[in-house]
Amino acid sequence: MTHLLVLEILNCLFQRIQDFKESELVDASAYDAMLQAAKHGIIEFIDAMRKGNPDLLWAIDKNKRGIFSHAVLNRRKAVFQLIRDGTVNGRKEIVKCRVDVFGNSMLHLAGYLGPSSDLDRRSGPAMQMQREILWFKAVEGIVHPKCKEAKNSDDKKPREIFTESHREMVKAGEKWAKDTAGSFTLVATLITTIMFAAAFTVPGGNNQDSGVPLFLHDYTFNIFIIADAISLFTSSTSVLLFIGILTARYAEKDFLKSLPLRLLFGLIALFLSVVSMIVAFCASLAMLLKGHHGVIITAVSFASVPVIVLVPSQLRLFLEIFKSTVLSN
Repeated sequence: MTHLLVLEILNCLFQRIQDFKESELVDASAYDAMLQAAKHGIIEFIDAMRKGNPDLLWAIDKNKRGIFSHAVLNRRKAVFQLIRDGTVNGRKEIVKCRVDVFGNSMLHLAGYLGPSSDLDRRSGPAMQMQREILWFKAVEGIVHPKCKEAKNSDDKKPREIFTESHREMVKAGEKWAKDTAGSFTLVATLITTIMFAAAFTVPGGNNQDSGVPLFLHDYTFNIFIIADAISLFTSSTSVLLFIGILTARYAEKDFLKSLPLRLLFGLIALFLSVVSMIVAFCASLAMLLKGHHGVIITAVSFASVPVIVLVPSQLRLFLEIFKSTVLSN
């Protein structure tokens, strides 16, 4: 209901400002409202106001920063997208090359650390760093080529500002990635050890004369062996991937693709190893407790608990890495 009321108010504003003159727009604080909307990413307000009076799109504050400068500085993708969508075709080149009173272009502003409200939505410093790099590259892709090497009033290039502003985040990202990889490595190593031992101590034992497993021709035994092998190989793979994270150099560009992909594939391998381990356990019980269906069903039900716990706990991190690394353009 509140949202609908706000939309009605916005519609009234849209109708009123169509006939406003420059002085009336200033008295009504319309330009200031556009800048505030850009800072907070309220794209509905900006769209309505620019349709009512296109001149409002060129609002500038005392530091000569327009709505797109504030959108870049505050990481407001929806507002920034107006440049790409062709909304400002008439003055697109002016917007791309505009600098504030400090000599900062939009690319300089993109180099500064983003607001905590945006960063806190990421799972950890490593993912926050990836977000910052993706944003810097997005802005870099639309500004004029000369802006990439232009210096501001402090004689600094955009890339220099980015490196200085994100130095602490790189260190925090390195610590977070190593701590996360270290924890997962411990789990994966335990699974590898268990499944390696299980492969040579098969359920039911071996024939004393030939050494062949007693359940060799049992269909369930084949499931057990295959699940054991999958769990062993995937856990070993995840260990190697996490070791790669622990030994990485942690340069800025590593946070863009290299580290997130290693963490993503490591999580996938670890998840498969846990699931395969549970399947091997259930197959082993099914062989040893033939005829005791009640016990088997109960054990299988409890065996699903680790998977149910693992998926929700790591699903957010998995989806975040997948969207920002694989699906990002």
